[in-house]
Amino acid sequence: MRLSGAEILIHCLKEQGVDTVFGYPGGCVLDIYDAIYRDGTLRHILTAHEQGAAHAADGYARATGKTGVCIATSGPGATNLVTGIATAYMDSVPLVAITGNVTVANLGRDSFQEVDIAGITMPVTKHNYIVKDIGKLASTIREAFYIASSGRKGPVLIDIPKNIQTEQCEFTPVLPQRYVPKAVAADSLKEVADALAKSKRPLLISGGGCIGSNASENLFALAKKMQAPVCSTLMGLGAYPASDEQFLGLIGMHGTDASAKAFRRADTVIACGMRFSDRVAGNRTAFSEGKTIIQFDIDAAEIDKNVTTNLPVMADVNEIFKTLLPLLDQADRKDWLKEVSAYKEYESANFDSSLPAYNILHSLRSFTDKDTRVATDVGQHQMWTAQYYPFERPRTLISSGGLGTMGFGMGAAIGACVGSGKKTVLVTGDGSFHMNLNELCTAVTHNLPLVILLMDNNCLGMVRQWQTLFYGKRYSQTTLDRKTNYCKLAEAFGAKGMTIANKEDILPVLKKAFEADGPVLVDCKIGIDDKVLPMIAPGKSFEDIITKLN
Repeated sequence: MRLSGAEILIHCLKEQGVDTVFGYPGGCVLDIYDAIYRDGTLRHILTAHEQGAAHAADGYARATGKTGVCIATSGPGATNLVTGIATAYMDSVPLVAITGNVTVANLGRDSFQEVDIAGITMPVTKHNYIVKDIGKLASTIREAFYIASSGRKGPVLIDIPKNIQTEQCEFTPVLPQRYVPKAVAADSLKEVADALAKSKRPLLISGGGCIGSNASENLFALAKKMQAPVCSTLMGLGAYPASDEQFLGLIGMHGTDASAKAFRRADTVIACGMRFSDRVAGNRTAFSEGKTIIQFDIDAAEIDKNVTTNLPVMADVNEIFKTLLPLLDQADRKDWLKEVSAYKEYESANFDSSLPAYNILHSLRSFTDKDTRVATDVGQHQMWTAQYYPFERPRTLISSGGLGTMGFGMGAAIGACVGSGKKTVLVTGDGSFHMNLNELCTAVTHNLPLVILLMDNNCLGMVRQWQTLFYGKRYSQTTLDRKTNYCKLAEAFGAKGMTIANKEDILPVLKKAFEADGPVLVDCKIGIDDKVLPMIAPGKSFEDIITKLN
């Protein structure tokens, strides 16, 4: 059949299993939007801003495991996607960004709203395309989806000039090419299996790769067979159930004291789909001293990039687990598990439960289930959520890790809510929320069941915390002298607004918020000097963990 480029795009999206896209129309994508209108079956979520569309597509992908799709016009529309694309790139999220551009004849002439978006996004995409031949459009779209969802997942951009959208050519539907990771040969893991058998105090660290490769079930089986404790990077939370006795919680800059102590004592560290970022490894030299470091990662570029490993294995994490499990005998490391259990008990016994954020997030458990998606922005509230909320299943934490994108939360929560089809929670801060609060109108328009917990301390909390600890309490531009009434703001957008002013408010307000229909914003009053602890200062080792302040 003979179709226009815009029609080919819609057919290819549906061919790839896409049922929802996020975007914002403009001059150079009008033909695409006309094709969406005429098709009538593709769900389009109109966001308030292109950045919100990119974050929503990202949140949708994280929550569902599918490839997220966003659309923007040329020029500023396309550049507004860049932060969202970079966020997805840093966290290995499958995303296809579709941009319009001026006609091929007008490229490179400084035409109205022309920008080299392919050049701009080259460092933050797995691949990108400028389609200059209508005959190559369908194959390009199909290839883009395959690249985005294969290996180490990530974003791909397709720039489609306006004339390519209107030109016609023959189109033949094809079945989508699905990525199947390569099996891992047993011989390649013999040395790893031998090292694990000899280890007296192994420690597993789960990273985002465990979620991306759907390895949670086999990670659990491996931990039980090895009788090894498990801790997690921020991106790995949910890969291993928080309620399990072998789980020690978050590791790294704001990780638990128990995970830090276990790491110091471990003789073997098995890094599963994690990249040893500075926030996890800290002092990279000290990190590996006296330990055997085993790294499982699908990306060759991550092997020995940050921390030198003794036994690297480059492959899909789940495929590694599948092959490794039969090579291991059931271990008996009761003493080691007893030791790390004592670390957890000590930390629990010495925990300060008066922190408002803790009480709110602890109470949140009563209104959610194991499949509830919890999105966050970036800042203190993000770390509190990682520390205090028990993530039991993969794809339930939706958060910007590598790029640390303030303003990520609203769009991401919308995407996660649309993708999951159920009540979703956003934990944000007053600094982050102000960056993209315009997306509240998107949540209201679609009557999304979204509960927003806004940690309101009238400051940029994490930056202020660093100023307190490392800059002599010189609070330069971190106090927010804003007079925003968040309840009235929510109501002005068409949402419901509520306030938690003290501990007694928490349960009744949360109950009311979760019983309400549509979006609800809860203004949670917290202290300006509340801190995220434990903390390891940048570049320091696990020996230098700060558990309390004098």
